[in-house]
This record gives sequence, C-alpha cells and structure tokens, in this order.
Amino acid sequence: MPHSTDAAADRAPLTFGQRVRRARERNGQTRAVVGGLVGRSMEWVKAIETGRLGVPRLPLLLRLANVLQVDDLSDLVGEDNRLSTASFVKSAHNGLPAVREALTTYRFRSVDEEPESVDVLLPRVRSTWDLWHAAGKHRTRVSAVLPDLLDELQHAARTLEGNDRRRALIALAETYHLAQLYLSFQPAPELVMLTGDRSMAAAQDADSPKAIAAAAWYMNHVFRDAGERHEARVDLAMKAADLLRPDEDPEDLARWGLLHLAAALSFAKVGRRGDAERFWDRADDAARRLGDGYTHPYLIFGRGMVDAYAITMYADLVKGSRAVEAAGRVDLAPMPSATRRSFHLVEMARAYSTQGEHLTVMHLLRRAFEASEETVRFNIFARSAVAELAEASTPLVREDAEDLSRRLRLPAVA
Repeated sequence: MPHSTDAAADRAPLTFGQRVRRARERNGQTRAVVGGLVGRSMEWVKAIETGRLGVPRLPLLLRLANVLQVDDLSDLVGEDNRLSTASFVKSAHNGLPAVREALTTYRFRSVDEEPESVDVLLPRVRSTWDLWHAAGKHRTRVSAVLPDLLDELQHAARTLEGNDRRRALIALAETYHLAQLYLSFQPAPELVMLTGDRSMAAAQDADSPKAIAAAAWYMNHVFRDAGERHEARVDLAMKAADLLRPDEDPEDLARWGLLHLAAALSFAKVGRRGDAERFWDRADDAARRLGDGYTHPYLIFGRGMVDAYAITMYADLVKGSRAVEAAGRVDLAPMPSATRRSFHLVEMARAYSTQGEHLTVMHLLRRAFEASEETVRFNIFARSAVAELAEASTPLVREDAEDLSRRLRLPAVA
C-alpha cells in the first residue's frame, strides 16, 4: 500500500510554484535574478515557489513567463488554463503555414532539372535580407519570398558540384538564418530548432568558417530560448570563433566579435557579470578595430550593435541603472536596419521598466512600433509590458498602453 501511495504522489500534477521553480532552475537562474527581472523581490519568487502566493494576474504572469523563457503559459499554470497563452505570449504570423510547409515538405525534383544559377540566387538572398532589415512589415515581405527561395537553394545545393555547390550551401545557410529570424517569437519552437540545425549543417557541408560562425551566432539564440546549458552555448561560440582569422580579414573580425557578444549575453543570462563584461569587452574591441563607420551588411555587427547589446546584458544581469546608463549612450540612428533599431528600442524600454519609469517605457515602445511594427507585435516583452501598463494607475500611461494594445491587436486582459 505505501508503494501505491508514493506512485499516486509521483503522478500528481505539479503546482504552479513547482513549475516556476523547474523553469527557473532549468535556466540556471537564481531567485534574485528572476525577481529582479520581473520587478519583484527574491522573497516574492520564494513565496511563489513554496505556494505561499498563488498565480499572479495576467500582466505579471506574462512578465514572469518572459523572464523564465516559457513559450506557453500552460507550462506554468497547467493544461487546464490554456486560455490566454498563445495569444499573449506568442502570436502566429499569417505567413507561418506557408513557411512551415516549405520547411517540412520534401519536394522531389529531378536531378536533370537545371537549377537556377548561383550568380542569380545570391542577389536574391541579399535582397531578402534587405527586406528583413527595411522599415515596415518585414515578416510579411520575407514570408512571401522565403518558400520559393528555400526550394531553389535546396535544389541547387543537391545538384551543383564543386565551388558552385559550396556557394549554394553558404547561401542556403544564410536563408535558413532568415527563416529562423522569421520564426522567432512565434508558436513554432520546433521549427526554430530545425532551421538552426539545418543552417549549421549547410555551413559545415560548405566547409566555410564564416558560415559556421554566423550559424553559431543564431544557434546561440536558439539554445538560450530553449533553456539549453549555458556552457554548451559558450563552447559552441568559442569553437566557431577559433575557426576565424580576425587579424587578417574584416569579415572574420566582425563574426569573431559577434560570437564574443553571444558569449557575453549567455553569461549575463546566468548572472555572471564579470564574465559577461569580459566577453563584451572583446566584442567592443572588435567593433573598435573595424571602425565607427563599419556595419556588417546583414549581420549588422558594428559599433551600434555592440553598444546596444550592453543594454540587454545589464538588463539580464538585473543591473537596471547600468542598463539605463548604457541606453543613454546608444545612438541607433546610423544602424542600417529598422528591424534591429526597433528591437533595441524595446530593450531600452525593458531597461527603463526595471526602474519603474513607465512613461519612458511607453515612449520607447511607441518609437519601436513606428520603426518596425512587426518587431513589436511579435516581441514577448513588448506584448506583456503593454498588457501590464494598460492597467496602470497613471491615466497618460494607461491611455497610451491601451492605444498601443489595440494597434498590436492584443486580446483584452480579463
């Protein structure tokens, strides 16, 4: 009989507090880090995990899910409470079904069918990157051309030989990066992992250190979002960096700096400030050596990106005042990507939210929306912050948040 009682206990559903603790420990986060990022104390997190406090109201629950890197709120509150999950945490773009089909359906084309020339395909890849970085509805534009571009590049990589095949594989890896970016912040984590893996496979098949480095940068984001071990993320970035020749080639130096930036962000996620700053300093040195006027054409590495990611680093380290200081030093105007400018404006808003400066948060979120509305529409922090501020006591903040909530088409908070 005792055994059956133990078995029943093992089958008992986890409580909300147990689920929060599981997610926090999976990420390697301390209670102090989670509390600081949510805007609450370490004791508040402890009270949640031990059951002394119940499930918070939706806006705060959304903030907690974002900090814990939880895609679906049912992972925290259980299957019986799926009501508000996907609509708030991750929204599906209209083009997702077509992109999903392109990634999961195998098109068998005859090897006798002549592939499109690599010299024609490469400019198509470049123009698709331009669509991603341009102002306006970048996800909508990219999703319209991505399926056919993937099909043509996959066929070229299968049928071409020699250097043309290698060039096609490098272009295919870059296009998988675009697919991965398109899929980010959408309810398709399995496709994000799939595109990350395929981009790395194509880069390795091409035997291209530059392509491997770019794939490692994007895989680091995949691993962070999936809660993969911090050590594995840093190891991947540094192994890819070791393949490069940063002292001989500006392209290699940009990618080398990008990978050290990835390591800095990874250390920040687990609260290791000294290591985070050390790796950020290396990325900063790479940007300095490349010069203030340098920006990589599609990876966007350069002075502006390194400075802007200092905001993210300090926000993740729960150093709100340092994050705000970093935000005050950043000049986003020269950055040739509306998408990235919008993302970094959202990160500025996240920094100011740690200081309780709600008017500034709303101002920055509105600026981010004007720069790239689909960046804000699919950003987890932006969605949760707008939902929370729509209940603010200050009328001006509440009115602005309600207006932006309507523009983002967020469902009403019960």
